[in-house]
Amino acid sequence: MIERILAVGGLTLVSRLTGFIRDIMLAAFLGAGPVADAFFVALRLPNHFRAIFAEGAFNAAFIPAYARIREQGGTENARVFADRIFTLLLLSQIVLLAAALIFTPGVIAVLAPGFRDDPERYALAVELTRITFPYLLLVTLVTLYGGILNALHRFAAAAAAPILLNLSMMMTLVLAAFFPSAGHAAAWGVLLAGVLEFALLAGDAARAGVLPRFRWPDFDADVRKFFRALGPATVGSAGVQLALFADTLIASFLATGALSALYYADRLNQLPIGVIGIAAGTVVLPEMARRIAAGDEIGAARAQSRAIELTLLLSVPCVVAFILVPDVIMRALFMRGAFTAADATAAGHTLAAYALGLIPFVLIRSVVATFFARGDTKNPVKAALSAAVVNIGFKFLLVGTLAQVGLALATSIGAWINLLIVLWLAARAGLIGFDPALRRAVVKIAAAGVALGAALWLGNLAAGRYLHDGVALGDVVRLVLLVAIGAVVYGGVVLALFGRQWLKAFRRPAAPPL
Repeated sequence: MIERILAVGGLTLVSRLTGFIRDIMLAAFLGAGPVADAFFVALRLPNHFRAIFAEGAFNAAFIPAYARIREQGGTENARVFADRIFTLLLLSQIVLLAAALIFTPGVIAVLAPGFRDDPERYALAVELTRITFPYLLLVTLVTLYGGILNALHRFAAAAAAPILLNLSMMMTLVLAAFFPSAGHAAAWGVLLAGVLEFALLAGDAARAGVLPRFRWPDFDADVRKFFRALGPATVGSAGVQLALFADTLIASFLATGALSALYYADRLNQLPIGVIGIAAGTVVLPEMARRIAAGDEIGAARAQSRAIELTLLLSVPCVVAFILVPDVIMRALFMRGAFTAADATAAGHTLAAYALGLIPFVLIRSVVATFFARGDTKNPVKAALSAAVVNIGFKFLLVGTLAQVGLALATSIGAWINLLIVLWLAARAGLIGFDPALRRAVVKIAAAGVALGAALWLGNLAAGRYLHDGVALGDVVRLVLLVAIGAVVYGGVVLALFGRQWLKAFRRPAAPPL
């Protein structure tokens, strides 16, 4: 399982790295002005709906159901189930797309009301959203295909698909002179990416012999059970996305550039979340579902513990760096073209606020797997909705004094609330227990993180004497030096505390089902 997590994480890392290049180009072409703000609203809307109806809720309900049906009922029953869900998903997305295209002006007025006082941003946001929103239909089908493939332990295509989004946007940005604006170029790149991702996943599903086809839906017991799980999962995802909608709504009233600062900070924060947290959750969910369906509860718990251990090991360096040197990171990566030093400072402060919640962000997918693998989507929903209420409350409380940094800090507070409630519910139900190996590993990883923090703090002080802030090449050299120092110190401390044998044991697969 660990090898599959690393494989998915590796592809996701490629996706995030190409995403950084894409964001560097976005910063250079769009900067942090009105065109950038309008585009990021247009990008957020289909992504919010995708997270609600597709990736978040759908995967939580579909993958355990598909794995259970295939394990207990055979391949043909699983095929029929997938066909029926595909048909229902396609029809619902067509209706949603039609409504979104018709009512786009009203949607923008509700979700970004601050734009109504700025006719330029409002009109542009409406126009760009009508270009990007069809991406939702395509990527929803991509999510279905990816869920089927993940249940079969075929993770590569789904993990690689986001790379196409980055490449297509980079290509259209290079050709921005042929579009009305750079925002239009980026929006068309999003739509093109949906077509390419659909082709990639459909092709892989066809090669695996599991490509769904249109089949008139029959609401049999399996489909009804799926919707009973999907309903609470959708409500939970909607709660999380409601908090993100609140970011867009509130930030639309802030000074120009606040939405862009949130975007660039969130993009960096999403690197460990995607490469580590989501990769681990993607692999551990079907692994636990399969083992539980086979009656191997001990193996399922062991798989979850090892996923949490790996997640913490890889995410702690990101937490430390994002909190201690966010300004250096932002200047080195984005400060060029239309993206100024002031923009980098604002985004850096926002990144540090996001980083305070990075640990729960990366852990939550692996922790909630203990519920989702058993078909329980209700308990995670309770946690997600409670956290969303706290999150939104803190947004209104903090935005007045901290602007977009307050929005990011509220998001981090909500993430901790979500994780703690999920852990409490799981422990109360006897569905989670941290074995001694995990507890020892947590202490050692924390010690390695403290050593890394000291090294980065001292290294940044020393580098600041010779490499001045705001000098493009100097910022890049400074970041490279800090990365090198951090890698040596953190890697050395981890090796000293754990030893080589720990790494070998950690890579050893969990015991097979009984």
